[in-house]
Amino acid sequence: MEVVLDTIGEKLSLSQLQQLKQFGEMINELGANFAICNAAGEILLRCEKSGFGSDENLIIANCLESIQKYSVNKMQSGSGLLISDNRFLSAVIKPENDTSAVAAIVDMGENKISSDKIENTIPAKMLVILAEKLQIAAQSEKQFEMIGTELSQVYEELVLLHKLSTNMKVTETDANFLQMACDSLTDIVLVEGIAILLEKNIDGEKRLVLTAGSGLIDINEQAVATLHDRLLDEINSGKEALLDSEVDSPFKYRWPEEIKNIIAVPLCGREKASADGEWGNHNEDSVIGLMVAVNRIDKPDFDSTDVKLFNSVANSCAVFVENGRLFGDLKDLFIGSLKALTNSIDAKDKYTRGHSERVAFISKWIAEKLDLSEEKIHKIYLAGLLHDIGKIGISGVVLRKDGKLTEQELACIRTHPSIGASILGDIKQMKDVVPGVLCHHERIDGKGYPNNLCGEQIPLIGRIVGLADSFDAMTSKRTYRNAMTVEKALEQVQKGLGTQFDEKIGKIFMASDVYRLWDMMQDGFGGAYQASSFSNYGTVAVGTLIR
Repeated sequence: MEVVLDTIGEKLSLSQLQQLKQFGEMINELGANFAICNAAGEILLRCEKSGFGSDENLIIANCLESIQKYSVNKMQSGSGLLISDNRFLSAVIKPENDTSAVAAIVDMGENKISSDKIENTIPAKMLVILAEKLQIAAQSEKQFEMIGTELSQVYEELVLLHKLSTNMKVTETDANFLQMACDSLTDIVLVEGIAILLEKNIDGEKRLVLTAGSGLIDINEQAVATLHDRLLDEINSGKEALLDSEVDSPFKYRWPEEIKNIIAVPLCGREKASADGEWGNHNEDSVIGLMVAVNRIDKPDFDSTDVKLFNSVANSCAVFVENGRLFGDLKDLFIGSLKALTNSIDAKDKYTRGHSERVAFISKWIAEKLDLSEEKIHKIYLAGLLHDIGKIGISGVVLRKDGKLTEQELACIRTHPSIGASILGDIKQMKDVVPGVLCHHERIDGKGYPNNLCGEQIPLIGRIVGLADSFDAMTSKRTYRNAMTVEKALEQVQKGLGTQFDEKIGKIFMASDVYRLWDMMQDGFGGAYQASSFSNYGTVAVGTLIR
């Protein structure tokens, strides 16, 4: 028995080889020789009975003839048994293609058998059964490989969609999320370039703006407009995507020379979709952006499978973008409501108008000098904004009184921290803000109100807002006195260290550029904060509460 080991593994599996060896031994027992040969004319296996040798050239010739015959008639059923010279029986046992097929040869020897009898011999019948069995096995193996490939692809797609869904955090920016979507998609679908464009309002005009992408893709204003119009044409004609190439027919549209094939899918929002209000409704009014990719690398063109995957990813991206916008609207509504409340308090007394926003600004300034986390700074800002919300329950007559307050009126005024904490106490998102509202009139020496807390008993947020409140009160004109200068107010802060104010916080505040702070306040919170749009800072801060 002879086996060509260096090529057998490329053509036949070890289990198939073992089966063929056993078959060859059975053929030998019947007085015939057996061989396996491939389309390259290589003999992979020879099983010969003692004293009976087969001509190698005849084996190869019969093998090639059998493969050729099977290739011509491969659409027909049957094993394709070939009888040559009333001596050689051959059949294809592993039909793949013209260059990788494998055939089996049975040499009956010099004793020729008539053509009407040889087909009915046991070796012939055995060879037919072997061929059919191995052909079925080869086809099943190929189908299993295809199924395995498809399952692997589906698994990767599901992992991608799961990754997108688990990264839908409202604190994430559109650009970061969409870039992650592009990068993850191109791990599965190999393309030369990919981009996501979002609809944005620029100078009062809606435009598609490049938000994420990678690879080689030319996106300019004219190309975007053309792509958008063509995608809408496809959507309006009932399609789910724009697909164009010259693989099976000429391009439908004219594209730049470097584009060999292209896919574009819409990002559709729910707000402007049709009456059912579901995500992914493809109509012109619902499009809030688009995803485009060019030049498939590992196959000639994009196909229906790619359309489904791209649409799934685009829908996830659209959900994220729309949720982000809804979250932004919610934050705007929330901060708007809070400012409306504080403005209603300030409106009770013209001398305290703007006090709440100034205290919020000063509190934020102090918190930044203490190197606190961004989240804590946001909450301290909100505590400063809401610190006097309890005054909504205090009579305007008392708040606006010119002269000295009576003990009863003072007691009434001193209830506003508790009233404010009670108003906010039922809002679970405000739990870290409430201590600043409740404790902003407590003193380090324990002589404050409403609970006579002292030192470290007073929460940090209360100590910060308390200092900010006092500084703004001192530098603002009131019914009973004129505003102090910054210098005079700082002197009062210095005198109050360790008694009214926390010594560490007070010193850090005084060591900061208070005059710059004052200038920014007089400038409507502009200056250094203008770049980050301080007027919208409240919306950002609210995000820490409702994320």
